[in-house]
Amino acid sequence: MERTAVVTRNTKETEIQISLNLDGSGNADIQTGIGFFDHMLNSFARHGFFDLTVKVKGDLEVDNHHTIEDTGIVLGQAIKQAVGDKKGIVRYGSQILPMDESLVLCALDLCGRPYLVYDLDLDREKVGDLETEMVREFFYAISYAAEMNLHIRQMAGMNNHHIIEAAFKAFAKALDSAVAAEPRLTGVLSTKGSL
Repeated sequence: MERTAVVTRNTKETEIQISLNLDGSGNADIQTGIGFFDHMLNSFARHGFFDLTVKVKGDLEVDNHHTIEDTGIVLGQAIKQAVGDKKGIVRYGSQILPMDESLVLCALDLCGRPYLVYDLDLDREKVGDLETEMVREFFYAISYAAEMNLHIRQMAGMNNHHIIEAAFKAFAKALDSAVAAEPRLTGVLSTKGSL
């Protein structure tokens, strides 16, 4: 059974449609109007082996806050929908990912309880046309919309491009691990019997 989702969200600030296949091959079609953000979402899809389509029309004449935050909300909703009842999945995922001088850890739990711990030391205002303060807002939006516990921690790094890209790739690999099937499991991985 394919684990897919299509989510649409339209407001006065953004119009967003995202389709996600957790069991894809890394194909992506990303159009947010923010070049570096497109690059990061492409990296997320490719390294997580997710098929991902993202179409965003946002109020970029204001800034890129609404576009990035709302994309995080919709992607989080798509992840939650595609994962479904969480029966038979590993639930937890983690990755320590290097990119040149940068090293980023991502660990997550698809537990149904949203929480973000974020520790990236970004010292530039922008990378390309992406405002670096929006990286945290993006992951915050995903963690709450997907109802996941998400930790992203920088262990080394100086180049903001490398740090951000390592974070997106580490998130992709951790999520891919968390949604993987656990053949020894018949229900959900919880002593409570539900997530």
